[in-house]
Amino acid sequence: MEIPEGKKIYFASDNHLGAPTRKESAEREKKFVTWLDEIKSDAAAIFLLGDLFDFWFEYKTVVPKGFTRTLGKLAEITDSGIPVYYFVGNHDLWMEGYFEEEFNIPVFHKPQEFEFNGKSFFIGHGDGLGPGDKGYKRMKKLFTNPVAKWFFRWLHPDLGVRLAQYLSVKNKLISGDEDIKFLGEEAEWLVQYCKRKLETKHRDYFVFGHRHLPLDISLENDSRYINLGDWIHYYTYGVFDGTQMELLEYKK
Repeated sequence: MEIPEGKKIYFASDNHLGAPTRKESAEREKKFVTWLDEIKSDAAAIFLLGDLFDFWFEYKTVVPKGFTRTLGKLAEITDSGIPVYYFVGNHDLWMEGYFEEEFNIPVFHKPQEFEFNGKSFFIGHGDGLGPGDKGYKRMKKLFTNPVAKWFFRWLHPDLGVRLAQYLSVKNKLISGDEDIKFLGEEAEWLVQYCKRKLETKHRDYFVFGHRHLPLDISLENDSRYINLGDWIHYYTYGVFDGTQMELLEYKK
């Protein structure tokens, strides 16, 4: 993709709308929608890197209630011709066509590579990558198993969604204070993952979410690992102007 002059590419991740309750996440949602409304004037594309919702499951004819301001704004943006790309996170693994059909938003379940103005980007949510976190990797295999999803779909949505939302908050899948501390490069799994990927191919930027911590770390050969932070504690986002990538804070 060649970015037109005066246009930018925006990145955001980890809103966890609905957590810990819909009422408590309402102000965060309004702030995020205001940001979306502001950036549409110069956005060449928008990348949302997962966990937009604290829980999301698509029944055949039902999706979770709420989030109308966010979904309506995304529809407005894509209807205006601005492409939006979505990467599922560990809280919204169960996307199976609603975003594509209703909003014309491509949904990716694995990291993808893009090139903008000659710069290479490796983009994904970031969950389950790199060494360690074996417990989560086993859990993810269970949650994405077609048989497990089939059984869950037989639960009435009023029961299934309520149960899943309770477990999501109860198990601190929304980041706790101990999860938003920098562990050092050797202990950060995504940093190690990026370094391993660079052994076989150069990328200018690795862009992830999931960690809930804004990070901009220089790697070898002018490569950079950028973690977008979140819209819970930091309200940070990434922007690429065609030449440089920045990590910024939304302060309104």
